[in-house]
Amino acid sequence: MLGNINAVANLAVKDLAVARRFYEDTLGLTPADTDCEDMIAYRSGNSRINVYCSSFAGTNQATAVTWAVGGDIEGLVAALKAKGVRFEHYDMPNTTLAGDVHVMDKMKVAWFKDPDGNILNLVNE
Repeated sequence: MLGNINAVANLAVKDLAVARRFYEDTLGLTPADTDCEDMIAYRSGNSRINVYCSSFAGTNQATAVTWAVGGDIEGLVAALKAKGVRFEHYDMPNTTLAGDVHVMDKMKVAWFKDPDGNILNLVNE
C-alpha cells in the first residue's frame, strides 16, 4: 500500500538556528520549505527531512537518517570530518573499524550525530 510513496524523516531539535547551521553549512542541505516557524524541511535527493523543534529532542538512541552514498564513503567522511563532524565508533560483532568507517564484509557504515544527538549515518549502498 505505501511501497511506492516517498517517506519523510523527522528529526527533533532543541534549537532550530543551531540545527539550521549544521544541516545547511555542515551537511550541505538546502531548505525546501521554511514557511513554518518551528520547522525546516530539507530536500535530500528524492527524500525530505523535516527538522522541527521539540522538547523530546535528543531522546532517540537509534539511527534516525541514513544516506546511501555509494562507493566514496571514505571521501565523504573525510569532507565531513574537515567541517568538524565527529564520528561515532561502535563495538559490533564481525566489524572492523577503518578510521571512522565500520566495515562489515562489503558494507561500510559511518555514524555521526547532529547537535541534538540525533544519530545519522552514511552507508556505501
